[in-house]
Amino acid sequence: MEKTMGQRNNGFSDAGLLKLRDVLARHVESGKIPGLVALISRHGETHCEALGTMRHDGGAPMRRDTIFRMASTSKPVSVAAAMILLDECKLRLDDPVDHWLPELADRQVLRRPDGPLDDTVPARRPIIVRDLLTSTFGLGIDRTLLDAPIMNAIFGQGLTPDLPEPMPEPDEWMRRLGTLPLMHQPGEQWQYHISNDLLGVLVARVAGQSFETFLRERLFNPLGMKDTGFYVSADKIDRLPPLYAPNPQTGEFLVWDESEGGRHSKPPAFEGGGGGLSSTVDDFHVYYRMLLNDGMHGNERILSRPAVQLMTTNRLTSEQQAARHAMATNNVHVSFGQGQHGGWGFGMAVRTYRGDYAPIGQFGWDGGSGTTTYADPGNQLVGMLLTQVGMSTPNSARLIHDFWTTVYQAIED
Repeated sequence: MEKTMGQRNNGFSDAGLLKLRDVLARHVESGKIPGLVALISRHGETHCEALGTMRHDGGAPMRRDTIFRMASTSKPVSVAAAMILLDECKLRLDDPVDHWLPELADRQVLRRPDGPLDDTVPARRPIIVRDLLTSTFGLGIDRTLLDAPIMNAIFGQGLTPDLPEPMPEPDEWMRRLGTLPLMHQPGEQWQYHISNDLLGVLVARVAGQSFETFLRERLFNPLGMKDTGFYVSADKIDRLPPLYAPNPQTGEFLVWDESEGGRHSKPPAFEGGGGGLSSTVDDFHVYYRMLLNDGMHGNERILSRPAVQLMTTNRLTSEQQAARHAMATNNVHVSFGQGQHGGWGFGMAVRTYRGDYAPIGQFGWDGGSGTTTYADPGNQLVGMLLTQVGMSTPNSARLIHDFWTTVYQAIED
């Protein structure tokens, strides 16, 4: 890439990179984070750190090509599949989804989100594609209502990925989803997660192929994302660390998902756009670079410029922002630094105000498995940090916060 006069060759200061490494190393040396891989890039130059080990009791070292469970950092990537179909006019933003998702036709809506499941009114209008893209179709994970009948039903039906049993195959998942009322009228309220899994089902049905096949043919292969998918093949499984969910009281390392024989060791029944991908820093880096490049990868166009602009700018009204803000400020340890953004685009957070070191316009998301991936158009920056420590304790969230605090100090123009 051409360098303008007076610009540092790499856009990062040497002192800043040393400080970043020292802060990351401190977290690993504390014993609370067994290992991590971090990558930052600016102006065509990339800096990567791989520290610590794959397991908390030692073992193989972390490497740049270590494969991680991306958890909710899957959302900003998997949403691109729907954007490809929009670009091709196979989907329209304001089309009702009933044609492809008949299970969601003729919805009933709870009178009160915390009320009994049979106290409902008819939906004022059908659910449309736009509602799924903006996470406003009427159902989602609401941590302020964890004891409400509807949340009990969502968890009881096995509709989310963070339960001991894996989710059922897509048609059965849709059937179960279709038995529930909505919590809010379509398009009214921002709610987390379920819409992202629903988008994967929609893409598969519109395209007439599995969600992973579509992603592989239209996104992963063209971008060279050779280590990204919904499971890790046997010849690569040694590159996947176990995922720990430390005991919230004692901090003891508990294995939530083993590598061999675990959830990511074989094709899942449900390919979850909300949190199912495994990947590497280099694969995700090339994806975010494509977004910063307005949809281009080399000489190949992956997404149109308007599609990227829709994804990566705020789509929420001020009323809907209130629910986003409540999620950030009420889940304190999850929101260290990166939770305070304000807005939401399609499948990702978009900063609408400056809540910490990152500027307005930064986009991306974090994952409950201890992952963070963002791009920043103003600074032409991509940053990501991947760990194997889930957010059952604040340790990986604190590490993520310190990562971004030091990344933004390392920028030098």
